[in-house]
Amino acid sequence: MNCRVLISDSEGAELVRLARKAVETYLRESVIIQPEQDAGRAAGVFVTLNYLTRNKEEHLRGCIGFPLPEKELYQSVVEAAIAAATEDPRFPPVDKQELDSIIFEVSVLTPPEEIRTKSAADYRKEIKIGRDGLVLRWRYGSGLLLPQVPVELKWNVDQYLANICYKAGAPADAWLDPASKLYRFQAIVFKEVEPRGKVTRLEL
Repeated sequence: MNCRVLISDSEGAELVRLARKAVETYLRESVIIQPEQDAGRAAGVFVTLNYLTRNKEEHLRGCIGFPLPEKELYQSVVEAAIAAATEDPRFPPVDKQELDSIIFEVSVLTPPEEIRTKSAADYRKEIKIGRDGLVLRWRYGSGLLLPQVPVELKWNVDQYLANICYKAGAPADAWLDPASKLYRFQAIVFKEVEPRGKVTRLEL
């Protein structure tokens, strides 16, 4: 599925601005905004917050989303953005004083599709770094990695497979378990160049 056609650059910029507005309003006024827009379609969405240091280095500050297209696109962005800022268990809630140093990123996902293969080697042929995000569901839970993650961390496919297992709280080879299910999806990603700055489409 070609996710490039799902969303325009102008709409992507609008989604990123909406994510920022949702977080800023919530942190300053304790109000959850209602988006004025309606895309007329549902989509899986993740919102990522990156803290920009004085040396212009980015560090993850929060990332939460909805893998499945269960809610209207703009509403999903609002909810995911606030959750990324306040509910990511890996980080303390974002303080409003940090907002001037945080870069907002929105990923719009295609529906996950199960990867069905006859052998382990075939999995490696089916997964492309820079194109595919992964979801692993195993007997004790699940995990998701966005397609930009292995690009940023310079993983190969084997490292990617091991790390999706770790993300799911599973052993590195859990993807080989016949009871496990591995899914792939694509994402179109929009991100601020700098806090409150121009929004650009990421080319993975």
